[in-house]
Amino acid sequence: MWIRSTLAYRVSFLMTAVGGLLVTGLDFVAILLMFSQVDVLGGYSLPEIAFLYGLSAMSFGFADLAIGSAGRLGTRVRDGTLDTLLVRPAPVLAQVAADRFALRRVSRILQGTAVFGYALVATDVAWSPQKVLLVPVMLVSGGVIFGSVFVAGAAFQFVAQDAAEVQAAFTYGGQTLLQYPPTVFGVKLVRGVTFVFPLAFVNWVPASYVLGRPYPLGLPQWAAFAPPLVASVCCAAAGLAWRIGLRSYRSTGS
Repeated sequence: MWIRSTLAYRVSFLMTAVGGLLVTGLDFVAILLMFSQVDVLGGYSLPEIAFLYGLSAMSFGFADLAIGSAGRLGTRVRDGTLDTLLVRPAPVLAQVAADRFALRRVSRILQGTAVFGYALVATDVAWSPQKVLLVPVMLVSGGVIFGSVFVAGAAFQFVAQDAAEVQAAFTYGGQTLLQYPPTVFGVKLVRGVTFVFPLAFVNWVPASYVLGRPYPLGLPQWAAFAPPLVASVCCAAAGLAWRIGLRSYRSTGS
């Protein structure tokens, strides 16, 4: 319904999508400005950072397109309109994901794809079958990991109600963090996004194998192939958090 509503005004949709493409592209413009003054950043060249950037942008873009609407769940909890979703014969999470579905978010995927395409051409990688197969695995696993963070953040809003900004700190903030190499951040932060919120498995860890870079925190080489396992654990944890949050919902009492 929301897609049909969006495409009913195609010029408006096109202008919004192009605007989103330009706005998200400013992140990479900032990186280009940095490299106008330096040759490497944290030991990484521009094509290598573009590789990290493209992976994180596409993975996040898929998750944002599919489940990004969960960020406004707190408003429904606060005003009690979540009740209307509970009485419909469809999973509540699916309804939350479809609520005001924003097709314009596809612009983030397109922008990330363009940067990633540049990285594939510009990086000097000794490609092997394992590395080629690892690229789509990274994209799918990264999308699931980011999607799990969206769902877990939505579950938190059952308790905190309107906490969209807290959720955004881990979703949009996490995506921005992964645009840069782990070598520019402190060890404690890298440990946090590796073992607590395992966003590092979106691109930092597997990309280290592809690019031939040292692994963050000295992780073993097999960790590059762990993103599917990490994504499965994140998905299970987010599903559990969602069920607990939904069961705790008591409406507004009015």
